[in-house]
Amino acid sequence: MKEVKVDPRIIRTRKLLMDAFIKVTRKKDFKDITIKDITDEATVNRATFYSHFQDKYDLMDVAITEEILESIVKHLNHYDKLNEETIVNIFFTLTEFHTKKRTEYPPQCKTSMEPFNSIIEQKIKKELGELFYSLLLKQRPNLSSEDLKIGATMFSWGIYGASVDWENNSSLSAEKYIKKALHFIISEINNFKG
Repeated sequence: MKEVKVDPRIIRTRKLLMDAFIKVTRKKDFKDITIKDITDEATVNRATFYSHFQDKYDLMDVAITEEILESIVKHLNHYDKLNEETIVNIFFTLTEFHTKKRTEYPPQCKTSMEPFNSIIEQKIKKELGELFYSLLLKQRPNLSSEDLKIGATMFSWGIYGASVDWENNSSLSAEKYIKKALHFIISEINNFKG
């Protein structure tokens, strides 16, 4: 099957619109953002916007998937074993994401991030679930697919939940936090029998 080549101008324009959208979200709440705000920031017209996206919700979903999550996913794709080092590195990837999100969006724009948070969380947990499933499959090939999926879900939600707890409730450094949590996580991984 022949690969379809995408015009570089299309790629640039989509990126321009996504960057403009992210920039505007730092200034305004999502509910107040208009297509005009985005097109003015991107210096394109409305027709150009609509040739790439259905509406601002479509743009939000694509921006989260392609821009925000890309930085997380690229750090998750190189693990081949579910062990202590992998868990620590995944946790650090998540805490770096939370820290970056906090520093890039000033406190007055916190409500601007609210519509994104549940979508971001859902997508991160999905990526983590797929990673944990593949790692568990390598280490526990005798278990059923259903057991592996349940285990992957538990581990992905647990590690993501720990990173959110660290962000919102902990005064510990990420290093100290994961060191305290690691015993529980590794114990669960070692005892996982499906």
